[in-house]
Amino acid sequence: MSRQIIVGNWKMNGTRQDTQVLVEALVNGLPASAPDVVICPPFTQLALVQPALASSPICLGAQDCHKDVSGAHTGDISAPMLSELGVSYVILGHSERRQEHGELDETVREKAVAATKAGLTPIICIGETEDQRESGEHEDVLGWQIKGSLPDGFAGIVAYEPIWAIGTGLAATTDQIAQTMAFLRAELVRQFGEAGKAIKILYGGSVNAGNAVSVLSIPEVAGALVGGASLKADAFLSIVSAASAA
Repeated sequence: MSRQIIVGNWKMNGTRQDTQVLVEALVNGLPASAPDVVICPPFTQLALVQPALASSPICLGAQDCHKDVSGAHTGDISAPMLSELGVSYVILGHSERRQEHGELDETVREKAVAATKAGLTPIICIGETEDQRESGEHEDVLGWQIKGSLPDGFAGIVAYEPIWAIGTGLAATTDQIAQTMAFLRAELVRQFGEAGKAIKILYGGSVNAGNAVSVLSIPEVAGALVGGASLKADAFLSIVSAASAA
């Protein structure tokens, strides 16, 4: 069984002082048998975090990138710029980007291509709304998101986050997660053939220290994309330890 990966998405949080304290606690508290760990601070803190992780197995990730290498794109960051800062992973297509910035599957796919060319591992987020889940449309929605968001030859990571569980304190039941993960694996194989068997699928959506062991023990769950709990060292390290135990 391949190593699990725990990704912390700090979102728009983290002053310089907060970041220094949190990173120091994570580096010093990381268990010896830890899974792969990635933290994704805001762009403003990447240059601060990178040297702090130099002697640690924790990898540095970013929360987005542009599809172009450079150009007239005010406020955007390119994949090569991230790579230059020591970034190894980049989250793409998070539901908050899709909803707040109108990102389409095509946009996410173009960003994934750019990230891969720059040597970054894309973590592509997919997920359904509460209405789509209740109406039974969620599998169709997820299938179309995979088809539209993942480029040909995709060798990155997929993160399944039911939108209704992000930041709400509500987590899908283990049965719901297991059923959806089995569907996602079958869909990846259907769309990518043999290569679809190797694509890691993370679960996200109110993952915390209390539910991490049960979530990470579900078949096909290769790790977690953690939001709010990644801002607290004790909570995040508990999830990291849960991955070791799963």
